[in-house]
Amino acid sequence: MTFADHFETIHGPPVFTLPEPGEEAHPAADGVAWRLDCLEAGELPFAELWRGFTDRVPSTGVRALVLGPWWDGEYTELRPALELILADAGPFPALRALFRADVTGEECEVSWLQLTDVTPVLEAFLLLEEFGVRGDDSPGVGEEPLSLGPVRHDALRVLRFESGGLPGQVVRAVGACERPALGHPELWLGVSRYGGDASAAGLAPVLSAGRFPALPHLGLQDGALQDELAAAVAPAPVVAQLESLSLSMGTLADVGAEALLGGRPLTQLKRLDLHHHFLSDARADRLRTAFGSAGSEVDLSEQQTPRRRRDEEWRHVAVSE
Repeated sequence: MTFADHFETIHGPPVFTLPEPGEEAHPAADGVAWRLDCLEAGELPFAELWRGFTDRVPSTGVRALVLGPWWDGEYTELRPALELILADAGPFPALRALFRADVTGEECEVSWLQLTDVTPVLEAFLLLEEFGVRGDDSPGVGEEPLSLGPVRHDALRVLRFESGGLPGQVVRAVGACERPALGHPELWLGVSRYGGDASAAGLAPVLSAGRFPALPHLGLQDGALQDELAAAVAPAPVVAQLESLSLSMGTLADVGAEALLGGRPLTQLKRLDLHHHFLSDARADRLRTAFGSAGSEVDLSEQQTPRRRRDEEWRHVAVSE
């Protein structure tokens, strides 16, 4: 899977890329999700793009912000750009959604998007309802790895980590943080060669009942250990409160399907997303019958075939690089 297109909407409103200086016509501050892209802005340095944005658009009305490529030529680390945004957190009292980085595969592979500690974002924007991150745990020289510290955030409802290799530390921190309003966590776990070392055991706090009382959706996606995750999710107490579950984009095979069929009842689910899987036709039919007969929508699209590597089968995730 590649990221072929930029986001069209974020948090409801359409995404609008800030035009180059001199093109002054733009929507009302609260009518769009503002996207900042140094490449689209005539290869402006991010510091100039950010100042132009805060000068041209009333910050008090901005409700959603999307960060595209923050480099204007050669790739540069994220932290200087992030520090500029955090320094101006006060003038953005209406900000409810922030995503970084809306970058296509042509602009930069996801495994090359080197991120940093995201905790300061949640500490600075206490009314943020949706926060998304795209990138990996592959820092360059002098850079911090992608990380998350335990923090309480009362407003956050949607949390997305899109990664080809999500660190286990981040997964554990999601379970350790206090987020009573969280209802839509989506974690793309990825593979070990890109830093994805999360385990089923590390997800135990997320899977326990009551940790996130407003949790109708759980996404544990793009994992190389999806059978193990399915076995951990199937009997988990959190299952009873879910309306939708996604174990998509990974290596789910028949062992994982059997765990889902034999665990806690999942027939209350409105949607079960298993797209990009390695299930046999027989197991896929059993899942389709079991959940479809209960009125659940089941996505079993993108059936994959294992590849042979020497004498072993090899299954791939949808997003790793």
